[in-house]
Amino acid sequence: MVQGVGFRPFLFGLALTHHLAGQVSNTAKGVLVRVEGDSEALDHFIRDIGEKSPLLALVTGIESKEVPVRGFSCFEIVKSLGNNLRNTLISPDVSICGQCRAEMNDSGDRRFEYPFINCTNCGPRYTIIEDVPYDRPKTSMKGFTMCRDCQKEYDNPLDRRFHAQPNACPVCGPRVFLTDPKGNRLDKDPGEALVRAADLLNQGKILAVKGLGGFHLAVDATNDEAVARLRDKKNRPDKPFALMAASVSILADQLCVDEGERALLNSYHRPIVLLAKKNPVENQEKNIQPRKRLSPGVAPHNNCLGVMLPYAPLHYLLLEKGPDILVMTSGNRSGEPLSIDNDDALGAFAHIADYFLFHDRDIYFRADDSIARIQAGKQRFLRRSRGYAPLPVELDRKLPFILACGGGLKSTICLTRDNNAFLSQHIGDLDNPKVYKFYTSTIAHMKKILGIEPVVVAHDLHPGYMSTEYAAFLKGQGVTCVPVQHHHAHAVACMGENHIDGEVIALTLDGTGLGTDGHIWGGEILVCTHSRFSRRAQLSYVHMPGGDAAVLAPWRMAAAVLFKAYGRSFLDLDIPFIRSMDSKKLIFICQMMEKNLNSPLTSSAGRLFDAVSSLLGLCHSISYESQAAMVLEAAAEPTGGLEDKEMAKPYGVDLIETRNQDFDEGFPYYQVDMMHCIRGIVQDVKSGICPGTISRSFHTTLVNGFVDAASRIKQDTGIKTAVLSGGVFNNDFVLNHTLSGLEKNGFTVYTHTKVPTGDGGVCLGQALVAAGQLLEKKSD
Repeated sequence: MVQGVGFRPFLFGLALTHHLAGQVSNTAKGVLVRVEGDSEALDHFIRDIGEKSPLLALVTGIESKEVPVRGFSCFEIVKSLGNNLRNTLISPDVSICGQCRAEMNDSGDRRFEYPFINCTNCGPRYTIIEDVPYDRPKTSMKGFTMCRDCQKEYDNPLDRRFHAQPNACPVCGPRVFLTDPKGNRLDKDPGEALVRAADLLNQGKILAVKGLGGFHLAVDATNDEAVARLRDKKNRPDKPFALMAASVSILADQLCVDEGERALLNSYHRPIVLLAKKNPVENQEKNIQPRKRLSPGVAPHNNCLGVMLPYAPLHYLLLEKGPDILVMTSGNRSGEPLSIDNDDALGAFAHIADYFLFHDRDIYFRADDSIARIQAGKQRFLRRSRGYAPLPVELDRKLPFILACGGGLKSTICLTRDNNAFLSQHIGDLDNPKVYKFYTSTIAHMKKILGIEPVVVAHDLHPGYMSTEYAAFLKGQGVTCVPVQHHHAHAVACMGENHIDGEVIALTLDGTGLGTDGHIWGGEILVCTHSRFSRRAQLSYVHMPGGDAAVLAPWRMAAAVLFKAYGRSFLDLDIPFIRSMDSKKLIFICQMMEKNLNSPLTSSAGRLFDAVSSLLGLCHSISYESQAAMVLEAAAEPTGGLEDKEMAKPYGVDLIETRNQDFDEGFPYYQVDMMHCIRGIVQDVKSGICPGTISRSFHTTLVNGFVDAASRIKQDTGIKTAVLSGGVFNNDFVLNHTLSGLEKNGFTVYTHTKVPTGDGGVCLGQALVAAGQLLEKKSD
C-alpha cells in the first residue's frame, strides 16, 4: 500500500538524505524508483525503505536490480506509469491526523474549521477511488480544480500534501450546506451551515449527516425525547444505537475502557468499539454521578455500548459546536444499503430527518462503520468495513484468481491474488434488491481496481442465497464454480488467517447453514483440512416450526425444545412461558412438528439461544438479528444485585455416541443433547430462580457439552489443534469459557482476529476451500 500515503515524497526525502539522483513514479503495480549514486548509499536507501516508511504505508515486497547508469542530475517525482498490472494495495479511508486537526483548530490557518482538510497521512481513499493508479483524475475530486496555494502544496515534494489527491481548501474544495427535508437551502455559507447544524442538534433535532462512506442519522445522545423520536421514526424499537463521543474521557465514568480498547478507539481505523457498561450498583455504592447522563434508550437490554471517536473533520466540528456525544446510526431505508447520494438520501429518509447536512464531494463507494471489540485480550471484528477494507488478509500460500461469493446475511465478498485475500466492506442482506445491486457493483469495482478476473468462483451450498444465484450466473458463462459447505468455510477462514495447515478440530457455532444432509446446521464439530471435512459432533436436531418464521419468533423455538424434552405434555407445564402464550398457537405448532409440516430440523446453537431466551420470558420476538441471544447473554452478566448471590451450576448434558453414515473411518459420532438442560431450566423457573442465574447455568452447560465432545474427538483422532468460528463466538462468555476449557484439555486453540467470526468472514474460507480442492484435483 504505497499510493496515496505519502510514499513518493518519502522516497524523495530519502534520496536527498543519501545524496542520490533518479526518479520515482506510481505504477499500477506499486511504486517504481530508479536511483543512482554511491553503492553504500544505495544499500542504506533500500534498507530505510523498509525501516522508515510512512505510517499508512504497507510494503509487502521490494524487488531490486542493477541497471545501466543514466546520469540523472537530481531526484524527481514523475508522472504515473499506466500498464495492465494492478497489484497496488488500495488504502482504506483514514481518520484525520493530528497535524490536520491542529491546522483546523488554528484561527490563523487558511483551513481553519474546514470540514475537508486532509493530507497524505489522512482522509478519504477507498470511498473516492474510481480506478487506479490513485491519481486525482480517477477520484471524486476530479471536479475540484485546485487553487494556486493548494497546487503549490500538491507540487512540492517536501510538503506533506504533495500529491495528496483529495487536497483542497475553502477556496477551491468541497463545501457543506444545510437543507430542510424538501431540499431547500437554509444557509448562506458553509460556516453558517455548520453552526446551524450543531445548534439544531442541541435543540434535539434529527440531523442527517453526509460523511466519508455514507450518511449517518444523528441526535443528542443525552436527550431522551430525541432518541425516542429517532427510534420511532426509524422503526428501530430495540437495536442498540452507536455513539460518537468527542473523547474517551467523556464516558469514562459510565464505561469500562482498558488500554487495548483505548488504543483501538484512538487508532486511525476508528471502528465502533463495544465497551462494557460499568456496574450501576457499584457506582451507586461509591456515590459516582456520571458527568453525562446518556439516554437509556440508546442501548436498552444490553450491557455494552458501541462507541467511536470522530474520524472526519466534519465530525470534530459538529461535536465541538454541538453536543459532545451523538447517536450516529446508519442513514438508510430499513434493510437497504447505506445512502451515499444526496438525492437518494432525501428520498430515503426525509420522513426521518428534520434537517440534512450535505456536502458536494461524491462518494463513489459506500462503507459502513467497522465494529470491533477486545475479547480474550485480542481485537476481534463483528464487522470489518470502513477503515480496514479493502486491505488484504495475508495468506501462507499463493492462490489463483478466485471470487468467493459469501453467504446471505452480513454478506461480504473475497477476491484472491497470490498470497493476498481482499475482503470487501460490509454489504448486508442480499435478499433486498438494492443490497444485491450494491453486491454486484462491489464485485465489479474490486475486480477493476485490483485487476482480478476470477477463474474460479466459490459459493455457499444453499440454493436460495442470492450469492449462490450470482455464482450460477457466472457458471452459465463458463466459469468454474465450487460449492462450499457453510461451516467448513467458517472453519477454514479461521485456519487461513492463522496460517494453519493439516487437520483441525473445528467448533462452528452459529445461526444457520445448510448441511450436506439437507438439514439446517449451526452447532457442529468438524474434523477438517482446507479441502475436506467430516462432521464428528452436533447439537441434537430439533424442529424449526415455520422455518424462517422461527428466527423472527423465538417463542416457536422455545415450543420446539419443550416439545422435544416433554412431548405434547409440555402444554400442561405450569410455567410463565406457557401461561403467556396463546394455547391455540402452541397446539398448532405441535401439530406442525408432529406432521413434519414446514418444520425443518436444525442443530443450530443460535436457535437454542433463542429458545432459552423466550423460555425465560426475555424475548419472544425479535426486531433485529440475534436480539434474543444478546438479551440472554446480557442477563448472564453479573449486575451486583441479590440475584448474583445465587450459584449458577451447570445442568446435565448428554453426549450420545452413535455412528455417522457420512463417513467410514471407524470413528464415533457424537450428539450433544441439551434436553436434560432444558428440563433443568424448567425446574429452576418453577422454583423461582432468577433469569440471570439460569442464563449463566445454560451458557456453562452449552460450553461444557462442546468442550467434552471436542475432547472425545481428540482422543479418537489424536488431533490437538482446535479452531473456533461462527457468530455464537461473538458471545463473550462462550468464547472465553470455550477457550479456557479446550486449553485445559490439552488443545492449542486458534480464533479469529483478522476477519469476523460471523458470516462476514465466511467468504475467506470459501476461497481457501475452493483453492484446496483445486490443488487436490491437480495432484490426483
